[in-house]
Amino acid sequence: MKKIKNLSQESFLKLFFLFVSLCFVVGACILPDRAKMFAALWDIMRYPCKISTNYFAYSFAGTFLNMGLVGLICTALCCLPGSKPNQVTTLGVLLTIGFGSWGINPLNMLPTVLGVALFCLVKKEKLGAMSNAMLYSTGIAPLISDLLFRYPGTAYLGFNWLGLGLALLVGLIIGFFLPAGLGHAPNIHKGYDHYSAAVPIGMTAFFLRTVLYNVMLGWKIGDIGKLTTWAAPHAEFFWGCNIFCVAVFGLCILFALLMGCKPKDYWQLLKDSGHGVCFSAKYGTPAFLMNVGVFGLMIVAYFNLAAFIDGGAERMSTVWTGMTFGIVFCMLATCNSGSHPGNVWPIMAGYIVTSFLFGWIFKALGGETYGLTISNQSILIGLCYANGLSPVSGKYGFGYGMLASGLHYLLVTAVPDMHGGFCLYNGGFTAALICLLLVPQLEKFCKTKEERKLQKAAK
Repeated sequence: MKKIKNLSQESFLKLFFLFVSLCFVVGACILPDRAKMFAALWDIMRYPCKISTNYFAYSFAGTFLNMGLVGLICTALCCLPGSKPNQVTTLGVLLTIGFGSWGINPLNMLPTVLGVALFCLVKKEKLGAMSNAMLYSTGIAPLISDLLFRYPGTAYLGFNWLGLGLALLVGLIIGFFLPAGLGHAPNIHKGYDHYSAAVPIGMTAFFLRTVLYNVMLGWKIGDIGKLTTWAAPHAEFFWGCNIFCVAVFGLCILFALLMGCKPKDYWQLLKDSGHGVCFSAKYGTPAFLMNVGVFGLMIVAYFNLAAFIDGGAERMSTVWTGMTFGIVFCMLATCNSGSHPGNVWPIMAGYIVTSFLFGWIFKALGGETYGLTISNQSILIGLCYANGLSPVSGKYGFGYGMLASGLHYLLVTAVPDMHGGFCLYNGGFTAALICLLLVPQLEKFCKTKEERKLQKAAK
């Protein structure tokens, strides 16, 4: 462990990415339905996957295998010459792995990655220097699958030359122009949304959905449906997801302790606002790894608790799908760039309070069954990206974090209408919109926690 502790940040993160990826591969090999995981992987790659597509409908083990392979591809990209993994890379890798259970596969991530490679060729950049852009380019993978397998109709066509050419062309164009957008995105929200890539990816999906479907085909958004079936709730999903997550995050905590992480080290990290920070660089890799484990367990506990509050033990057994499982790792993705239990729990509390408040309003106005409960799939997924607003609570305080997450709750289910379900970073795009609305008001009318502390000390 001493050798691992002494690794540079870049080398340690590569090893961490490899560890997470291999955990999924091993998990696939020991799950009960492992015999059909390769057939399921083929199905995952050859069908459209508009959000939200539940890969558990194909196979539990097949989904794990897909996530593992996606992770290994991401790790390989981070090992390209010139690549220097950091907190931005951590976010990109874990996001992409998480989407491996409901939108990304080794096939549909390829065209946009090649587009970024083309950018490197034209601009004479090292491939490794653009590895982060390659990772984030996959956020529009559902559009690539749709173009590949059924455009310009709604019926499934399978592999065809028109689809292959169109998917490759669009992917190359997206990947080629994305690096410029990624560089500009943080200026929009001033670092208060961890999911910066959601802005250029979301706007690109909005533009292409409008041009390719509304303008060229005259379709409305509802005309572009999903093809996959919904996986029937199964206790196997509940136990498999929980046991896997507890095992992986438990190992992270154990390794962090063996690497010498002390309670005071992690306590310092928990006091950080999370605004514009890299935990592995600022507090060391052992403290970062401890945050992975503790934060990951917190996310799993929240999902189970939200389901239990909403419908008891029976609801807990049905809430785990490909989306909710993947979103654990999408939410965990910010574990190196600013999110930790201290600044995320106000976001979670805001979602719970807003859900109950508007559920009460809904029924007071005569409604019967309120759909946007805290264990609703859309809301659980939305919470993942509301987590990206954790710098708001870290910088301004608990109440402002709750306010930001409440606003996010209200908007997140409406934003897919903009991009047609082709942007996997839907909630991150919503978080950017919240920043555009909220951050100017906070800066104009409110004091940060630090400013309030100084003001109090001056009295």
